[in-house]
Amino acid sequence: MPVPGTSPHEAVAAPVPRFFTAEQFATLKKLGEVLVPAQGGAPGAIEASAPEFLDFFIGTSSVGRQQLYREGLDDLNTQAKTRYRQSFAALDAGQIDSILKPMFRPYPARRSATVFGPFVNEVRNDLQTATTNSPEFASAAEASGRRAPSGLYWRRIDPTILLRGS
Repeated sequence: MPVPGTSPHEAVAAPVPRFFTAEQFATLKKLGEVLVPAQGGAPGAIEASAPEFLDFFIGTSSVGRQQLYREGLDDLNTQAKTRYRQSFAALDAGQIDSILKPMFRPYPARRSATVFGPFVNEVRNDLQTATTNSPEFASAAEASGRRAPSGLYWRRIDPTILLRGS
């Protein structure tokens, strides 16, 4: 009997957020655009579907982590609506900068990097990690001749497998 061809589910339909509300997810995507942009031929968070991965990952994380994300995303939206009368996802770069910049705090004097407030720092690290461990990042690295991760990236989960119980 012939086996029918298959396609990865993300190739035929857009993923639907399951943990975050639509507004929270739109804010997470906007943060992905701003905090982990595509550069130097490497995909950014959006191209690597990092927000979609985090929707799944945070949905299976501890209650404390879930609360940090929900409250952080809601806080960014509240600030955007209070200052600009629109959601965070609808803001332009200058408006986003005015909300995020006050969250920057320098490390102690012996370090030269900058940290954000607790939520923004956490989401930036998670977006970066999800991006650099994605199949898209590995493909871009390999295509440019850089050493690509050897199968250590995350794979998208086919929800039909979860529904079948296999």
